[in-house]
Amino acid sequence: MGNQVEKLTHLNYNEVPTSDPNGFEPDVDERPRIGVSYIFSNDGGGDDDDDDGDEDDDDHSEPFPPEKQLSKHEEKPFEPADELECSVYFRDECVFERSTGADTHSAESLLNKCRPGDVVEFVATGQYPHWAVYVGDFQVVHLHRAEIKNGFLTDVSQGKKGRIVNGLYRFRALQPQVIVRNAVDHVGSRDRELYWRNSECFAAWCRFGKREFKIGGEIRIGKQPYRLKMHFSDKKSHVLEFQSLEDVIMERRRNDQIGKDAVMQELANHLNATQEFQEDSLGK
Repeated sequence: MGNQVEKLTHLNYNEVPTSDPNGFEPDVDERPRIGVSYIFSNDGGGDDDDDDGDEDDDDHSEPFPPEKQLSKHEEKPFEPADELECSVYFRDECVFERSTGADTHSAESLLNKCRPGDVVEFVATGQYPHWAVYVGDFQVVHLHRAEIKNGFLTDVSQGKKGRIVNGLYRFRALQPQVIVRNAVDHVGSRDRELYWRNSECFAAWCRFGKREFKIGGEIRIGKQPYRLKMHFSDKKSHVLEFQSLEDVIMERRRNDQIGKDAVMQELANHLNATQEFQEDSLGK
């Protein structure tokens, strides 16, 4: 990861050496997920503060996967049953929580509900969720294809249903006029001018102003203070540990894209492979 001491001398987080500022990385399936530790737990209904510590290459084309990926995932309307309930913790503090079954609405219906500064999420089964900031006058600002753009909410939705997601992150929101200014001021930014890996990171940064949503916003020094806890049932969950909020978001969005059943199958395969490896090692 380079010289950590040198990184600590930077006065501006924008100057911290990071991965490609375009947010382009190899396809997820072709590389390991960095900074992830696996912990499986049968909670038995215990509370979230156990001693079990704790994108995804989102896309090369936000908001939705390119055609080669669409061939893998049948495009169909969003089904709440496909969504995975999860929570994110920074040390012992819950900073994000999603429960399943939240209502979605057509783009036209959302126009009657949105207020300037609201964050909107568009969803469809088998696709990455796409986030945008409502700025008024029926328009949103969003990160799309490595560029910050503005457009009419009904156009940006691309026919997908959406919902207002102001309450998913448990950070204090900025004033609506500041959120709108954060979004509008960056319209036209593209390529190496970008400091956000995906549409969610950009929209959340506009609303909360926290550097953790930016590429390289947190220096990785080996610690893994973030936990992503995925809830499969009242008694069964799975925990992953990460070094940064950015990494958590990328993994969570990947899970949203492949769906709950695929995540459960991945975990089962991983645990079976781990068990077989341990048995082989003991037999040697």
